[in-house]
Amino acid sequence: MNLKSNEPFWLLKNGLIASYPSLKSNEECDVLIVGGGITGSLIAHQMVAEGYKTILIDKREICNGSTSATTSMLQYEIDIPLFDLIEKIGKKGAVRSYKACSDAIDKIENLSEKIKSNSGFKRKKSLYFASGKKDSKWLKKEFEIRKSAGFDVKWLESEEIVEQFGFENTFGGILSKQGASIDAFKFSHELFKLNIKKGLRIFDKTEMVNIEYHKGYNLVSTDQGYQIKAKKIIYCIGYESKTLIKENFVNLKSTYAAVSEIDKTKFKNITSTLVWNTDKPYMYMRTTDDGRLLIGGGDEDFYNAEKRDAILNKKEKEILKNLKKIKPDYKFYTDFVWAGTFGETKDGLPYIGEHDKFKNSYFVLGFGGNGITFSVTGMEMASLFMQGKKHPLSRYFKFGR
Repeated sequence: MNLKSNEPFWLLKNGLIASYPSLKSNEECDVLIVGGGITGSLIAHQMVAEGYKTILIDKREICNGSTSATTSMLQYEIDIPLFDLIEKIGKKGAVRSYKACSDAIDKIENLSEKIKSNSGFKRKKSLYFASGKKDSKWLKKEFEIRKSAGFDVKWLESEEIVEQFGFENTFGGILSKQGASIDAFKFSHELFKLNIKKGLRIFDKTEMVNIEYHKGYNLVSTDQGYQIKAKKIIYCIGYESKTLIKENFVNLKSTYAAVSEIDKTKFKNITSTLVWNTDKPYMYMRTTDDGRLLIGGGDEDFYNAEKRDAILNKKEKEILKNLKKIKPDYKFYTDFVWAGTFGETKDGLPYIGEHDKFKNSYFVLGFGGNGITFSVTGMEMASLFMQGKKHPLSRYFKFGR
């Protein structure tokens, strides 16, 4: 296949899995979830499981936002190294945040098995290698910190990386046992399908345009003139929260990715390993459940979708140049190349919690490379919010921290 496209790979691979109606009547619910991506699907699953009458709306088609463009690499490693995060927020919060992401991978596996998912969840190791000699020193420090915190990690010298993975021109790296990959687009649709049978109601192409705050409930008006009376609202809108919340709490970034058929004879252990490096922006790589190689990187500040997409060809060349450094003899034939937008926070952590400008409301905003695993943690945090309780990580993920 040789179909280069600026459409996200997961959307083209899976096609139209399901369609939903737009809102055409006034409704009432216990919980209104705004945002129909992977985060919204997980939070909806939690709310339905706990017996709340739940409605979900999205201004687009379901899962056609960031969920269709994610690389779906499930890592416990946060974009900020653990030793750096410890300096920013203290050891207790940093280690607890890393462990929450690690636990989230186990929870996704359990949920995947429970619903008999066909989304290709696969356990993988994670290789984080130094792409420059100067990076080796701090990466070794990171290894020691992770090891002392109880994570299952091993240090590999450059010769061992060549032997085990066939990657040249590295300067050592951390091999972590905990990691996985999934097709988040398909997984989200599976969760929605399951929970519709249990009472979840979904309306896409339905945009929230106004909110009236009342004692004990909110009244949401949509673009078609209908209203939803909800006791609580949970926002799962990712980087689009920047248009809703006025303060500057997240920086928007564009990332680029390409997919190709893979010559497995040229790689060692690639199908069972997530790969990323210390470059800034970092390169990342994984295989897909249908046997392709996905490689990405080239992150830069986001300005608008037109400018982001206009440099796809330039970014494709940049990504493949980085691959050439570690696999000089490998020819990558691009089938798909696309761009996505994500949010980057000052400490690599999500924003999950209440905001003083939004009454009866809660935000689950998983940013950075851990959006999916943070969203799993958000399931438990949102559950406690509904009960009027706090989660141990609330202080580290809150607005205004």
